[in-house]
Amino acid sequence: MKIKRKRTTKMLTMNVLLLAYPADITKVSPAVTVAWPFKEEAVIGFGGDRVEDNLPHAVWASERWAYDIVMEPYNTGSNETDSYGIWDKEIYSPVSGVVVEAYDEEEDIRANTEEFISSDGNHVYIRIASTGTYLLLNHLKKDSVVLKTGDEVEAGDYIGRVGNSGSTSEPHLHIHHQRQDPTKMLLPVFAEGLPLYFKGIEDSMPIKGSVVKP
Repeated sequence: MKIKRKRTTKMLTMNVLLLAYPADITKVSPAVTVAWPFKEEAVIGFGGDRVEDNLPHAVWASERWAYDIVMEPYNTGSNETDSYGIWDKEIYSPVSGVVVEAYDEEEDIRANTEEFISSDGNHVYIRIASTGTYLLLNHLKKDSVVLKTGDEVEAGDYIGRVGNSGSTSEPHLHIHHQRQDPTKMLLPVFAEGLPLYFKGIEDSMPIKGSVVKP
């Protein structure tokens, strides 16, 4: 799966090995363990603590422990969004908290193009009740989000559907946990990413290629 972003990793290569952002998962807090956002089987496109499993994210402070989640079929090279298994799938809130921003007015783009308008695309950002930190869910489908800014949300509540908005090569759900309010960050890449685990699955921090059965 090839996630294309504005802040490309090319600037970090310079003929040297890419390294994960230097944050020790055993010393960073708070970590959160959240509910799985789907009610069906999915695959981790990218995820985990190591750059080998999470290259698009692990090199950035803000997305150190982010995930990209897909469903079969994926990484097919097709330009048609509805040919990907996760397209239009229902998303459920992994946490309880308050929505600090909900947006779903951006057009979904064709898969495997460079036509994106923004980095995150349609999204829901939640301030987690238990920690005061933030969970970001990105690349949602246009006109699918049922929440609005200021709403209280409980874990398991319906949020919206998976789309292909923002900087993305194919339909998927991007999810990550960070310390700072994303609506108040002038440069989002400088937010501090925080550990994110999932409850009720065999490996609570699944890595690239893991099949997750809720």
